[in-house]
Amino acid sequence: MLRNYLKIAFRNLVNNKAYSAINIGGLAMGMAATLLIIQYVAFERSYDRFHHHADRIFRVKAERYEKGVLSTEWAGGPFAVGNHLKAAFQEVDDYTRVYIRNKLLLEANDRKYKVEQGAFVTPSFFSVFSYSLLSGNAKTALTDPNTGVISVSLAKRLFGTKNPLGQVITIEREFPIRITGVYQDFPKNSHLAADYLMSFSTFQRLFNPKNEPNKNFDNTWNWDGCLTYLLLRPDADPDKLAAKFPAFLIASKQHDPKTNDGLALRLQPLPDIHLYSHYMMEATPNGDGNSVYVLLCVAFFIIAIAWINYVNLATARAIGRAKEVGVRKAVGSYRSQLIGQFMIESALLNFLAVVLAFLGIVVALPLFNQFTDQQLTLAFVWSGRFWLGLGTMYVVGTLLSGAYPAFVLSDFSPIAVLKNGVSAFREGVFLRKSLVVVQFAASVFLLVGTITVFRQLQFMRSQNLGIDIAQTLVLDKPMNDSTRVSQTKAFKTYLLGQSVIKRVAVAGSVPGEKVDFNAGGIRLVGAPDADGKQYRVIGADYDFIDAFGMTVLAGRNFNEKLGEKDAVVFNRTGIRQLGFTDPQKALGQKIDFWGDKLTIVGVVDDFHQQSLREAYEPLILRLDPGVNGQVLIKLADGNPGPAIAAVQKAWLQFFPTDPFVYSFLDERYNKQYRADERFGQVFGFFTLIAILVACLGLLGLATFTAQQRTKEIGVRKVLGASVGSLVALLSKDFLKLVGIAIVVASPVAWYAMHRWLQDFATRITLDWWIFALAGLFAVGIALLTVSFQSIKAALLNPVKSLRSE
Repeated sequence: MLRNYLKIAFRNLVNNKAYSAINIGGLAMGMAATLLIIQYVAFERSYDRFHHHADRIFRVKAERYEKGVLSTEWAGGPFAVGNHLKAAFQEVDDYTRVYIRNKLLLEANDRKYKVEQGAFVTPSFFSVFSYSLLSGNAKTALTDPNTGVISVSLAKRLFGTKNPLGQVITIEREFPIRITGVYQDFPKNSHLAADYLMSFSTFQRLFNPKNEPNKNFDNTWNWDGCLTYLLLRPDADPDKLAAKFPAFLIASKQHDPKTNDGLALRLQPLPDIHLYSHYMMEATPNGDGNSVYVLLCVAFFIIAIAWINYVNLATARAIGRAKEVGVRKAVGSYRSQLIGQFMIESALLNFLAVVLAFLGIVVALPLFNQFTDQQLTLAFVWSGRFWLGLGTMYVVGTLLSGAYPAFVLSDFSPIAVLKNGVSAFREGVFLRKSLVVVQFAASVFLLVGTITVFRQLQFMRSQNLGIDIAQTLVLDKPMNDSTRVSQTKAFKTYLLGQSVIKRVAVAGSVPGEKVDFNAGGIRLVGAPDADGKQYRVIGADYDFIDAFGMTVLAGRNFNEKLGEKDAVVFNRTGIRQLGFTDPQKALGQKIDFWGDKLTIVGVVDDFHQQSLREAYEPLILRLDPGVNGQVLIKLADGNPGPAIAAVQKAWLQFFPTDPFVYSFLDERYNKQYRADERFGQVFGFFTLIAILVACLGLLGLATFTAQQRTKEIGVRKVLGASVGSLVALLSKDFLKLVGIAIVVASPVAWYAMHRWLQDFATRITLDWWIFALAGLFAVGIALLTVSFQSIKAALLNPVKSLRSE
């Protein structure tokens, strides 16, 4: 019996090539796209889950409050948090500190290397986390000062095949580090990234060379510069532990319950950090949980549309197979046998679609990696999770797409079918129309989403930043030694004498990156401590404001001729936070900056230090003529090649021992939008796939509709109907369904996109024309799809169509 079912199923496939191609092609595209998205989502959700105790590791997030108002949220917090929490609460099994230190100069074997990512960590780092230390003792490798461990890739870069253990490298030309271990490179799905790890005692010695008790990190509460991770005991309840923090902070005098000022601590589960943490001092740029789950919804839409296609086409074809079912029942077929026949056909179609989908994944994977900026390889194909997903999709798809047609077709009355023919079958009409509405409602939703995403990206890229970042070269800061300040000044003077250079400045932070220097307690001189506010602070030289063309609202820029060293410039938001609505009234006021008395000499307009996702922050530009920061060089208009060559020549002259590393500021700034652009590309690509799959189904339905109305079309042509009127007749029913889909999808799309836009401080408005454009596009592609078959049917010779009847 099974062989007979398969034989008939193959015959139906061969005899209905167009139907088979549309069904198999649509299912295959839907499955391939869905599986790729699921792999992407699975990878994004896999971050940090490889640690043995991932469910017990929590990062301590710090919040600072001023008069009950949240002023700052840190991914890290005070250095003293870890040891004090472990001492106070038995729920804490262990902890580790991580102080990020990136872009250091390493010297080894008389060669210099610029290393991007690294950190100072406490000895318990390898006890809390499950990173693999390949050589060295995990318990002692990070204990002593001036010791550290390096990654396998850095070890090969520095020493080749030579054993790195015991070798000495020099950091920043200041202090030697003895290598005590080599670890496996951190996995890509780790929110921490490091090429080297140095002992925390090394950092303590650098920060506190005289070993003063008040500078011991175990008691440092006023510096929010440290990432702290807690390993809780297996029986600990993190919610109950976090509920004890307020009382602990009050007892430690880190929070004032009367004014609600001071520190608050929160626990972040380690696996949640990558997708749901976007605070100051993140170790690496994190992903976006909302975007990931939006793509998961897109995957659901795509596979649902593909299955809907099958159901639609199968129920439409039921008209043509009605007599077949009637004859089978008349000669004694049981309903269960008919159901088995149609389910076997569904299983065969889905199997062929699975094979084609697998081949599609193999072909499309490089393009998918390019879109998502991931490095998925075909290795995931051999994972049990992939085959479980593929098998589940096959079984569910077979049942969902085959069950309704099987039960409806098998329920035909043989007498009614053989006597009345196609008029006996009306049950599937409403279902087909409903499913077409669902398909195109999903398509309209995705179209609105695509238009909104790309409009928001374009909007952010085209806005006036309040600063001029064009034609600006950024050089990594020179190494810190006794001659750096004088050499930097001479370097600037030399460059300004070149015709290809317009301005040169040095600053601790440059546009396009978070300002990690956060200063609390800033207030007017004479004001009470309770009036202190949190500010982001950029250390800048005399030329910083002019180099970026900032708009001075009141006062002036820093003036080197005055020899001032205690001057500050606020932005508009910063002045408002200080209590001045009129920038002019702030001029000449003195502020207390951690004991230093500084004078406000100017106020600049707000500018976008970061992307337009972020709101303006209260900012202080603090004059620091000898700031150890990045060098910003404004180039003359035209070809930048000669200017770069001139800058490199000057760099090698003034800083011969430092590597010349440069980038363009506008490119660095636009990297902030890379994740959003990637999301837009992926969203748009899979929207296109979804619409294509929907159009395949619509094409199949239009084909069957035209076939069933062949006689009617012939009669109408004989009576003088034009081709245009016939095309309109055949198309209007489908266009009505698309119209209903637009009405259904628009409010849902508005709500979803409104929620998505809330993540952007500066955002577009959801204008009516976005929905109108998406609707017109949906109507256009539906009309184009249906018209192909409608025109073909309308052009058919009526003599042939009537003769066939």
